[in-house]
Amino acid sequence: MIAWAERMRGPPACHPILTVPVMTPFHLAFPVHDLERTRQFYQDALGCQIGRSSETWVDFSLFGHQMSAHLRPDPGAPGSVGAVDGVSVPIPHFGVVLLMDDWNELARRLGDRNDIDWIERPMVRFRGEPGEQATLFIRDPSGNALEFKGFASLDQVFAH
Repeated sequence: MIAWAERMRGPPACHPILTVPVMTPFHLAFPVHDLERTRQFYQDALGCQIGRSSETWVDFSLFGHQMSAHLRPDPGAPGSVGAVDGVSVPIPHFGVVLLMDDWNELARRLGDRNDIDWIERPMVRFRGEPGEQATLFIRDPSGNALEFKGFASLDQVFAH
C-alpha cells in the first residue's frame, strides 16, 4: 500500500509553534463479537498491521490510525440509516479519507475478495462538484460499518 502518511498534506495543526503541517492519528475503540474473525478481516481484507492485543481486545493500524476492537458479545441494537447524495448510509460508521491512488488500490483489493459484506460498492459522489469523492461501504465480521473515501486532492475534503 502506498505510504499514506508520507504523502499526507493538510492544514497546519492548531499549535502556534509548529510550522509544518501535522496530522496526528485518531483512536477509536469499537465493539466486536469475535476477536479472531475481526483480526483476520482487518489484517487480511484491509491489510492492517496488528498491534498489541489481549484475550479481550486487539489494536490495528488502519492507515496509521489506532483502532481498538473490544470483545463485547452483545454490542447492542443496530444503528439507523441516513442519506448522503441520495444514497442510504449506515449510522454510525467510521472510516478513513484516502488519496485516490490508495482508495483505488483498496477498492480493487476488496473487489477481488468474495468474503466482503458490501453495503455500498465503490461509487463517486458529488461528481463535478466541490468535494467530489469516491466512496465505498463495507461491514466487518461484527457488523460495524466502515466507509473509505477517496479524494483527488485533500484540499477537497472540506470543500463546499
